[in-house]
Amino acid sequence: MVDWPTAVLVGVFGLSVGSFLNVCIHRLPLHESLVWPGSYCPKCRTPLRWYDNVPVVGYAMLRGRCRSCGTRISALYPIVEVVTAAVFVAGYLLFGLQPLLVARLLFTCAMIVLAVTDIEHRILPDKITLPGIPLGLVFNLFLPPGFTSAVIGVVTWPTALFLMGRVVSYFLKRDALGFGDVKMLAMIGAFLGWQLAFVTVFASSIIGSFFGLLGIALLGRDRYYEIPLGTFLAVAAIFTAMVGERLLGWYTGLS
Repeated sequence: MVDWPTAVLVGVFGLSVGSFLNVCIHRLPLHESLVWPGSYCPKCRTPLRWYDNVPVVGYAMLRGRCRSCGTRISALYPIVEVVTAAVFVAGYLLFGLQPLLVARLLFTCAMIVLAVTDIEHRILPDKITLPGIPLGLVFNLFLPPGFTSAVIGVVTWPTALFLMGRVVSYFLKRDALGFGDVKMLAMIGAFLGWQLAFVTVFASSIIGSFFGLLGIALLGRDRYYEIPLGTFLAVAAIFTAMVGERLLGWYTGLS
């Protein structure tokens, strides 16, 4: 039986966390502090009033524009907040209130930041990926899939991705893969273990191929267009973190 009042509280908390993730998304690529100064308009630098910072509601009240200078505010801000809230509620419904939920939600928050920064700046901040590797390993000292699976996940798939990138770069005569993607996959392996990391890579390749072909067909991109692999890895990783074990259980039950 679902405790819906708790689910609503988890969703509201997710909205608040999503607001903080927006701060990370904006400031990490600029190498700015996440704590000081308070929230401000990126254009005119005017500090925001407290009620302008209320997730989703503040954006709606401002009608998507800065109160001071009228500059349009990106719709990504409320989208990130709503997606974060949805992920938090989904995690609660799938895992319940247990330590594994904390690990998975922390992981998905990192993936949301990485997904958006890769779309906007083609950057996967080391301040997210590098601390995420030992943190994932520490969680897996006590939680599934376990420390051994996590260590294998850190070593195997990132190494395979790096070698594949070198081969593709050799034939294309240009860099085809950023090292940030390798570090990100190491973090995914540290949190999810080698099996779910494989599921993530497989799912991201399908998603990336679909949107790559869509970009060529609809936007006129050529085959050398840089696909934000980190974004597709992040989307696949969030999906896998939530339902990957169930997918694996279903698949092994068929064999």
